[in-house]
Amino acid sequence: MQAIQSPRKISFLDSHTEGEPTRLILAGGPDLGNGPLAQRRERLRRDHDDLRTAAVNEPRGSDVIVGALLCEPVDPDCAAGVIFFNNVGYIGMCGHGTIGLITSLAYLGRISCGVHRIETPVGTVSATLHESGKVTIQNVPSYRHLSGVSVNILGHGKVTGDVAWGGNWFFLVEDHGRRLTLQHAEELTQFAWDIRTALASAGVTGRDGAEIDHVELFSHPDTGSAHSTNFVLCPGKTYDRSPCGTGTSAKLACLYAEGKLAPGEVWKQQGILGGIFEGSFQVQGEKIIPSITGSAYVTAEGSLLLDPRDPFRVGIVK
Repeated sequence: MQAIQSPRKISFLDSHTEGEPTRLILAGGPDLGNGPLAQRRERLRRDHDDLRTAAVNEPRGSDVIVGALLCEPVDPDCAAGVIFFNNVGYIGMCGHGTIGLITSLAYLGRISCGVHRIETPVGTVSATLHESGKVTIQNVPSYRHLSGVSVNILGHGKVTGDVAWGGNWFFLVEDHGRRLTLQHAEELTQFAWDIRTALASAGVTGRDGAEIDHVELFSHPDTGSAHSTNFVLCPGKTYDRSPCGTGTSAKLACLYAEGKLAPGEVWKQQGILGGIFEGSFQVQGEKIIPSITGSAYVTAEGSLLLDPRDPFRVGIVK
């Protein structure tokens, strides 16, 4: 009788940041070497993409989950390195994911309250774990790249917005005529996807031809103390349940460029579920250094099992 091979085991810790889930891979991933995080991300993408699909795609995950592979940092002064990914690919920086990472490292007893540096493929960020449990991340330099860009959306007409970098590329739209509520999530998802498709067709990109893979809609909040409500479409045609850390960073860059927000002023950004990120910034040349504060909560821990006999051991790949 042929022996049954043991399943491959991948240890994980789940959290959510204002409703948006993060799955932190602790052990069981491939050996990516010890080079720069951007280099290791490319090796993961090229040679070991099955880790991504197994961890966040069905049947073990869902389209909403953002994965985070915990890595040894190059710089020994950093608390950790991390590579972010989702159901369709890899993410440069993830604000909610970094808040979830810090909360998870604290739960594991690997860090205590204070300031910690985290390496990502797009640069090193710092994060402060407060006594309250809240986390403030100091994001990568952010900036508005283009303003007042118009594209025609089939069935909707002309839409005008800004292109900005906040760790990912965003197209930010305020004048859209839609209610940003959870009840309208399906309609908003399709509308934002149509905008993304139109941007690609029109050749509108980020710097150096980079694809704009996030679309962010804004409106004034109906209630509460927030300055605005947003709806953020992520690359895998899912929407961010949180107010989106990199999206809030991109918004701060646009507000600064328009002279509507001063350094050190606090901007409260409400997400589609009602959660709030508090954002502020300092100026660095022509760019800003955003700080985003939010809360995350650990929700589960365990092991993913990849049985060699399982036809979906590396996830359902679309």
